[in-house]
Amino acid sequence: MPGLVVRPKARILHGHDWVYATEVLKTFGSPAPGDVVSLKDGRDHLLGSAIYNPASQIVARRISRHRQDLDPDFFARRIARAVAWRERSGCDLSLCRLVWSEADGMPGVIADRYRDVVVLQTAALAMDNCKAMIAEELSRLDGVSHVVERNDAGSRVKEGLSPAVGALIGEAPGSRILEIAGARFEVDFLEGHKTGLYLDQAANCRFVAEHSEGLRVLDCFSNQGGFALACAAAGASAVTAVESGGPAAARLRSNAELNGRAIRVIEDDVFRVLPDLARQGETYDLVILDPPSFTKAKGRINDALRGYRELHRLAAPLLSRDGLLATFCCSHHVPADEFLAAAASGMADAKRSAHLVARMTQPADHPVALHIPETEYLKGFLFAARQPF
Repeated sequence: MPGLVVRPKARILHGHDWVYATEVLKTFGSPAPGDVVSLKDGRDHLLGSAIYNPASQIVARRISRHRQDLDPDFFARRIARAVAWRERSGCDLSLCRLVWSEADGMPGVIADRYRDVVVLQTAALAMDNCKAMIAEELSRLDGVSHVVERNDAGSRVKEGLSPAVGALIGEAPGSRILEIAGARFEVDFLEGHKTGLYLDQAANCRFVAEHSEGLRVLDCFSNQGGFALACAAAGASAVTAVESGGPAAARLRSNAELNGRAIRVIEDDVFRVLPDLARQGETYDLVILDPPSFTKAKGRINDALRGYRELHRLAAPLLSRDGLLATFCCSHHVPADEFLAAAASGMADAKRSAHLVARMTQPADHPVALHIPETEYLKGFLFAARQPF
């Protein structure tokens, strides 16, 4: 088997599963892009098998600490293990993330299940080459009749992959109406956002909604209305949702109508809307901030933190006297403590103080591998505003 020899300080020697181009001491056996390669240290000790792509900054992603090929048996075992973990964790196996990339030993593979439909993403070259095998194994799960690929994410460019969207198993499914966190959503698997919905926020939507009864709610970066509709279903007295526009705003309005909820939709940029609402003297008992990632690169963390600080500075004046603020960050590059500090600084800039009520994170169907910190990306906090002493 061709392979790579890693440098003495490579992170894979300390438990991680990635090898960056700068960590390769030498290559042997002329591996081709998409091959499975062996990884060795400078003493010729086997570190495992990995998928290889010299076009990527991460040139190798380990799939096993032993010799391993990508074959149907490999995918059958990994998918069965992933499903068993979610079953033990109490996940609804018919509506969850079935495979979460490195955390499930399948680097670059995401598989989200929506009842009879599984949506597959393959963001690594070797896994993309095997997507027919992966789809076949996923189709063997009870109740699954469609497997579609949503390989239109920008991250594929880093692997030299072109976009691809369509059915892999069965005919292309039409849209489905699914209930999550007490609200119904129409999901379009081929045209909708990412794989359809944000499954990682379902539990957090329910948790935040439990605090919303009788409250005036402002949901920022609402997307398809996950938090807004959950709060409306839980008895919020009024809900305003802010979404910057385009297809997401249209889906938000459609979902509000589907649920029979009177939600005020503001179609504009949140950073413009918040100061406008403050000038109008508006206040809310619960403000929700769930923005897209502010950085896709480690080198832009400081810019992201400045953005989070500014966002909380603008949101704080809209909180009622004892209002609640639910805030989230979905970038794995931004540590939870630094995000919390940025939020606190922004509120201090607005001369508002708050107590920490609860911490939120990603659910069990998005497991965190301790040796791969990048698998933990979602962090959230619920604050209760307090008047200065």
